[in-house]
Amino acid sequence: MILTLKNIKKLIKASFESQEYAYSPYSGFKVGAAILTRSGKIFKGANIECASFSLTLCAERTVTGKAVSEGYNDIAAIAISTNKNYYAFPCGACRQFLSEFNPELKIILAKSLTDYKIFNLKELLPNNFTLKP
Repeated sequence: MILTLKNIKKLIKASFESQEYAYSPYSGFKVGAAILTRSGKIFKGANIECASFSLTLCAERTVTGKAVSEGYNDIAAIAISTNKNYYAFPCGACRQFLSEFNPELKIILAKSLTDYKIFNLKELLPNNFTLKP
């Protein structure tokens, strides 16, 4: 399995590093995300706020866009961290977006390198919208 303890730690560390690049002048809520592909490549991304709040990009969609736009849609896991001391679940739009690439995706919510929880996307979005029957 690609989601080894070593890879979990690398992914969490990458998500925390990503927070450095968050653009959150309105909320101050920095979110970092890191994706691990089935081929072992890691991508990092952060949230990008906009004065028109509905156009804000969540870190989860930012990092997914980076991976997919570079030809990696074989997403195995995502780690999400914030500059707050709680587990920040992906919003509904991000859950649906992520389900496009792997409805069985492993989602790691991290407070620190040692304090994290792992969920299966199907737990968080049991009935995703799909065009497949």
